[in-house]
Amino acid sequence: MAGSTGSTGSAGSADAAHAAHAAHAAHAAQAAHAAHAAHAAHAAQAAQAAGYRPLLFSIAYGMTGSVGDAEDLVQDTFLNLARAEQAGTTVTNLKAYLTTSVTRLGINHLGSARVRRETYVGEWLPEPVVAFAERPGDTPAEHAELADSLSMAFLVMLEALSPVERAVFLLREAFGYDYPQLAQLTGKSEANCRQILTRARKHLAATTGDTPPPPPARRAQGDELTRRFFEVAAGGDPQELLGMLAPDVVLHGDGGGKARAIGRRVTTPLPVAKLIVSAIRRTTELGARLAPARINGHPGMVTYDTHGRVLNVLALHITHDNTVREIHAVTNPDKLTHLGQISDHGLHTPRKQRQR
Repeated sequence: MAGSTGSTGSAGSADAAHAAHAAHAAHAAQAAHAAHAAHAAHAAQAAQAAGYRPLLFSIAYGMTGSVGDAEDLVQDTFLNLARAEQAGTTVTNLKAYLTTSVTRLGINHLGSARVRRETYVGEWLPEPVVAFAERPGDTPAEHAELADSLSMAFLVMLEALSPVERAVFLLREAFGYDYPQLAQLTGKSEANCRQILTRARKHLAATTGDTPPPPPARRAQGDELTRRFFEVAAGGDPQELLGMLAPDVVLHGDGGGKARAIGRRVTTPLPVAKLIVSAIRRTTELGARLAPARINGHPGMVTYDTHGRVLNVLALHITHDNTVREIHAVTNPDKLTHLGQISDHGLHTPRKQRQR
């Protein structure tokens, strides 16, 4: 009997051990399945978030006018998302979360940026976003997909606004967000957003006298006029260029005190024509070449020296009546480094270096 009892006890222990092992295996399988599901969900959300990168870049660039700063803000936005997920936050509307984050980061960023721009030498222009039609692979997707409405002229106009005014005006005018969305993105009430937008429009009218730039020419027309514009300018006769300029044409230049540029904007057609012809003549003398490109969604050129280094960027705003209304010339090397190596032609030599 004693032996029988021992045998039964051993069998019971074995059954219990087997059951415990099975339960552990089942638990481990469930845990592995849950971990796999969580990893898959995280990967899916990461892929979805990455799909919003072009939109986030466009908002950040519209807020800052800087390619580098926009990229930093987008990166900070994704870091904020990662921290929120690690803290156990459930993000139910990923697009709303990301756009809200990048908008508020942009508002905060503009406080310090505005202080720096108060001491800027000469006219401030945005960093140009360049897309080459013949080399699309050279341009990051988030840059190439930049909304056409974020032209150089539009971004210059926004400089007159406060950070919150800029955010509301930009999101409403360039991205078409409605007032409930504006309220969510900025943390203001809908009524307050309406007041801010009204105030922004009045501020622009009173401060700059500017209105949103007129609609551009159709892309094909604009590209053809741009080709003829630089062809005529290369001919060397300013008078021939006059017929292609709008009566209220404006030439803007940004050298940042570091490169050759016009001291202030030029607003009369003949002086504008003479300056453009003179610039193209210097380019020809240097043996440089002009590469057609889309600058902030508008036609323009990037100039390279004989070593393939970037000299400048010229952007044209061509209106629907096929005249050039605005020309933006960026020579500040700090705003061109994202395009490649910078040429030393046209750069100002430091005073100490000149004295040696």
